[in-house]
Amino acid sequence: MAGLGEVRPVKATEVAQLVALAQEIAADLVVIGPEVAIEAGLADALSLAAIPCFGASAAAGRLESSKAFTKAFCDRHHLPTSAYRVCEDAASAKAALSEFKAPFVVKADGLAAGKGVVIAQDQSAAEAAIDDVFGGAFGGAGARVVLEEFLEGEIGSLFALSDGKTSMLFGWAQDHKRAFDGDEGPNTGGMGTYSPAPVFTLDLVEQARTRLVEPAFRGIAAEGAPYRGVLFVELMSTRHGPKLVEFNARFGDPECQVLMLRLESDIVPYLEACAKGRLHEMPQPKWSADDAVCVVMATEGYPGPAQAGSVIGGLDQDLGPGVVVFHAATSFGADGSILAGAGRALNVCATGADLLEARERAYGAVALIDWPQGFHRTDIGWRALAR
Repeated sequence: MAGLGEVRPVKATEVAQLVALAQEIAADLVVIGPEVAIEAGLADALSLAAIPCFGASAAAGRLESSKAFTKAFCDRHHLPTSAYRVCEDAASAKAALSEFKAPFVVKADGLAAGKGVVIAQDQSAAEAAIDDVFGGAFGGAGARVVLEEFLEGEIGSLFALSDGKTSMLFGWAQDHKRAFDGDEGPNTGGMGTYSPAPVFTLDLVEQARTRLVEPAFRGIAAEGAPYRGVLFVELMSTRHGPKLVEFNARFGDPECQVLMLRLESDIVPYLEACAKGRLHEMPQPKWSADDAVCVVMATEGYPGPAQAGSVIGGLDQDLGPGVVVFHAATSFGADGSILAGAGRALNVCATGADLLEARERAYGAVALIDWPQGFHRTDIGWRALAR
């Protein structure tokens, strides 16, 4: 980011300071990335200051910031999703496990940076996960627990824009949530993506649009919180059609990276159209025929405790054709070196004529990066390649 523009030390949740900064620089448009800024009401504050903003209001953003709210919202508006129970304490949550079959899905209700979900293979593991959530493992996000039916199928990420009245599909991808190869290990914020994803057949996209996307936008508007921004629909393709896994009120990381590499249209007019209620004027976006792959490099220990500050080398060399490295959590050392944060640090991305070429380019770039304290999955895109 520092190579593209001026960086100011303002946190995503410092709403008053962000509004003041937008006024100081006479911002034409503010684009909200982090979900914590949406929950904190940044879009609402910018609206009061008459500053155009691409990002959902705090009320609309509850589709991400509260899983309990979203499940009840699905009930009210007949969106297909898994069976669930919301529990206020550990005892009732453990008792409610009898209503479900293994594997058990245990979720912290609030925002937990993509890490508040545990898929427990047996009851004892589920009870331990419940104790972790209520014991503060996810901070304030764990005030309630949502238990869910485990959905069988293939997962995918669908994106749609809305200006409060008009909506438009805006691409799709497939993420890899588990930390290790073979979809093993704990859930993370995402260890890699690819786009397009073969799971999204024309039929599945149409079903998702009519059963999930448009009813969600209509429903949240009917509840007094018209949605302006991007809605990330994580869905499971089941034998009964697409079912909602969860909503995100943002493009998502690392999904956004592969979408932007494939998007041939200028993104800014779409963001501005959402902010200003003019999405109906926009043509359908143009997408490259190329495939894109993203491989996440994270600090050893992630998504658990990890040590920040290790040096990442090799980023100043030519990493190969079609390669772009996005920084997720890095900083400059005193000597100008690149230092990793205590989690996901780099998104190593590449495009190619097909998935195999894009994947080979991305992993070729990973091999050139010198970071002994980092790790990555080696099987990004395995579902598509196995077809």
